[in-house]
Amino acid sequence: MSTFDEYAAAVRQLSVQVREGERGAAAEAERRRRLHAGVAQLGQRLAAQGQRLDQLGEAIGLPPATAAAPDGPDAATDPPVATGAVDPDADPDADLDADLDADLDADPGVVLEEARRLVDEADLRTREVETLAARPELLPTWSPAARAVAVYVACAAAGVLLMLVLVVASGVGLVSGFTLGAWICAGLPVLSFAAGWLILGRWGRPALATVEPPRFVPLGFVICVALVPTAYCASLLLVRFLR
Repeated sequence: MSTFDEYAAAVRQLSVQVREGERGAAAEAERRRRLHAGVAQLGQRLAAQGQRLDQLGEAIGLPPATAAAPDGPDAATDPPVATGAVDPDADPDADLDADLDADLDADPGVVLEEARRLVDEADLRTREVETLAARPELLPTWSPAARAVAVYVACAAAGVLLMLVLVVASGVGLVSGFTLGAWICAGLPVLSFAAGWLILGRWGRPALATVEPPRFVPLGFVICVALVPTAYCASLLLVRFLR
């Protein structure tokens, strides 16, 4: 082979290597661009999670957590972290650090995918918390109307028990007939209704409710006003029947 042929072959080989190097550099640049875009997206999602956790914490009476000031020269490049209100005994970054420590020497793309998986899981847990917070503490699986009926009936039943105590007290002369009638016709029904109204407002309101929940005032008033006198009349009939 002549010197010229050797020279031409070397040029062709060099050209192939240059093209392969350019393709490799372009692929590396694209990989880095995707990594940076993924990190930026995760940062935005973490910031949104932090804001939502602060809102949830505020809804249940917890002050928003304050992120600690980052230290060191690389603090400006660190990705943002969620600053939502959490249990003071829990470390919100412990699980993330434990899962990622084993992948520090792995491909950055693998680490990014693992971080994305953890953020997806945090989103799922947040939605579960929101679902629970949208339910009231009292009878959470019941409909508002059924819950109101149950509360007013329970309060009216408590009023009936007090009525029986007053009846016994009237029988031994501790309570006059006028006082007994006033409590049965007005006092106990009103107290039962007021107790049910307050209970629905306190424990029948979801933590994330933005408006006052329905308390079914007419229905509750009818239940309380009707049940106590009806129970008194039934007790009179029972006593007469047993005599």
